[in-house]
Amino acid sequence: MVHNAADTPPWPTLSPRVLELFRRGAELALDPPEDWVEGLHAASLSGERMRPVAEDPVLAAQIRGANLANLRHWVAANLSRPGERVPVDLRPELLDASRDLVRRGLDEGALDAFRNGQNIAWRRWMDICFELTADPAELRELLDVSSLSINTFVDDTISALSERMRTERVELTRGSHAERRAAVTLLLEGAPIGRARAEQRLRHPLSGPHTAAVLWGDASGRLEAAAEDLARAAGAAHRLTVIAGATALWVWLPVAAAPAQEELEEALAAHPDARVAVGRPGSGVDGFRRSHFDAAAAQRMLAASPGRRCVRYGDIRLAALLADAAPQVGDFLQDTLGDLAAADPALRETVLAYVHALGNTTRTAERCYTHRNTVVRRLARADELLPRPLAQNPVDVAVALELLRWRAS
Repeated sequence: MVHNAADTPPWPTLSPRVLELFRRGAELALDPPEDWVEGLHAASLSGERMRPVAEDPVLAAQIRGANLANLRHWVAANLSRPGERVPVDLRPELLDASRDLVRRGLDEGALDAFRNGQNIAWRRWMDICFELTADPAELRELLDVSSLSINTFVDDTISALSERMRTERVELTRGSHAERRAAVTLLLEGAPIGRARAEQRLRHPLSGPHTAAVLWGDASGRLEAAAEDLARAAGAAHRLTVIAGATALWVWLPVAAAPAQEELEEALAAHPDARVAVGRPGSGVDGFRRSHFDAAAAQRMLAASPGRRCVRYGDIRLAALLADAAPQVGDFLQDTLGDLAAADPALRETVLAYVHALGNTTRTAERCYTHRNTVVRRLARADELLPRPLAQNPVDVAVALELLRWRAS
C-alpha cells in the first residue's frame, strides 16, 4: 500500500532560497536531453530480471511511456509545490504497464524498471543542482530534500502499482483466460504438462500444424477483428487466442503454411493501427512453441521499423539471427557495403532485388517498377560504391542489405 504521511518522519521545511532553487531546477528538468531520456529507458530495461520485458516490444514501450509519465508528474509537482512530497499519480501509462506485466505472467519484480531508472534520474538532477548553486549549505539542503523526494516518490509509486498488480492477478485467476494463459506459459517454458491436459485447458489441438502470430498496436477489442481477418487469410477454420496485454494478442492458427506477404497486407488493410508478426509453421507441441518464438523474434524486428506493419519470420530469419550479433554486425556491414550503406534507398533496393532475381535485369526492373536501363545504371553506381564488385560478392551484399533494412530505424 502507499505509505501514509504518518508512516514517515515529518517532511523537511525548506528555506525560501532553496525552495526557489528547487523550482528553477524543475524548470530545467522540463526538457531533458534526448540522450539522457534514452539512458533512462536503457537503465530501466537493463539486467537479467528485466530481460523478458526488454525483449517484448509492447512491454518495453509501455515501460518507456511510464518512465516519461513519472518524470513529467514529478517535475510538474515541484514546479507548483517545490520540495514537497510528490503524491502518486497512477496515470493510464502506468496502469496499462502493470496490467500487461501481470497478463504476461510477470510479478512485481518487473517494477525494478523504476528503481533502475531512478539512479539515472538522480544523476541528472544532481547535475542540475550543481548548475544552480555552488554554496555548500544551499547545495546540501537542496540535495538532501531532493534525494528524499525522489526516493519516496518511487517507493510510493511501486507500492501502489504492486497493489494494483496483486488485484489484477486475482481478477485474472477467476476467468477462462487465466487457464489458457497458464497452459500456454507452461507449454512455452517446456514444462512437463501432458498434451491431452494442455489441449483440454486450451480447447485447441496440439498434434497438428501450427502457425503462430503476434498482433499488437491497437485496443484488444479491435485486434480481435484483425486476428479474425488474419485467420481467414490463412484459411484457418478456428484459432487459439491469448490476450497478452491491453494492446497485444498471441494467436495460433492450425495451418501448415503462413499467409503470403501480400495476403498479410490485405488482411490488415481494414485495421490501420494493427501490426502482425508471423512465425514459421511447425507441428506438434515443439512446433507450437517454436512458431511462437519465431513470431516474437519477428515482432522485435518489426517494432524497430515504424514504416512496416507486417512481416513473416521466414522472410527475415537471417537478418534476425545476425541482429543478435550486435558488435560484429557493424563491421560486417561496413566491410561488405562500404559507401553503399549510406546510398539512396532506391539504389540499395535495386541491388537487393537484382540478387533476388538471380542477376536478371529485366525481372529486377519489374520488381522495382522501373525501366531496365535505370536498373543497369544503378548497378553500375553500386559497383562504384562497393568495396568489391557485386558479381564477386553477391551473397554477402544481399545479406548485408537485408540486415540494413531492419537496422535503419
